[in-house]
Amino acid sequence: MTKIDKMRRIEGILFLAAFAACIPLANFMIGNVGTFCVPNGPCVIPVAPGLTAPSGVLLIGLALVLRDLVQRRLGLSWAIGAIIVGALLSTTFTAPSLAVASAIAFLLSELADLLVFTPLQKRGLVKAALISSAAGLVIDSMVFLYLAFGSLEFIAGQILGKAIMVAAAIPILIWIRNRDRKLGLVPA
Repeated sequence: MTKIDKMRRIEGILFLAAFAACIPLANFMIGNVGTFCVPNGPCVIPVAPGLTAPSGVLLIGLALVLRDLVQRRLGLSWAIGAIIVGALLSTTFTAPSLAVASAIAFLLSELADLLVFTPLQKRGLVKAALISSAAGLVIDSMVFLYLAFGSLEFIAGQILGKAIMVAAAIPILIWIRNRDRKLGLVPA
């Protein structure tokens, strides 16, 4: 194994660990962390003036980008495995009433992200991660809110909250892209 291959594998495992940690933490936050907890609903945070979202949105937005990085470093089969394990993890640290909604939303959104990211990554990491994350975050928001709460009341906040985290990842994605080019590191 070359030095570059070893570095790619180590980084991939670190991205995978961060991805896996986002999932139960997001579910814990939805039920326990926020500026206000809706009775029989989520704990919410402000994401813009007059706009709130369930608090877990921040970590789910980050998870979409991390899954892309897992695929870039470890390959498609690892990404698919991460999605399956992630769907199982998404049932943890959450109320039983939210477990199924969380798992289904996670599975569908991450698969959408994967299906968009895979062909686009050849055109560039940043573009692929942004477009695939946008697809994933919209699907996650719609499916989770509908299944968990029977309402799309927080849809704008959900989408914006996740998009904020995706946007926050742009400088890191640019740094990774530039570093990969400098080192001659190609996607797995």
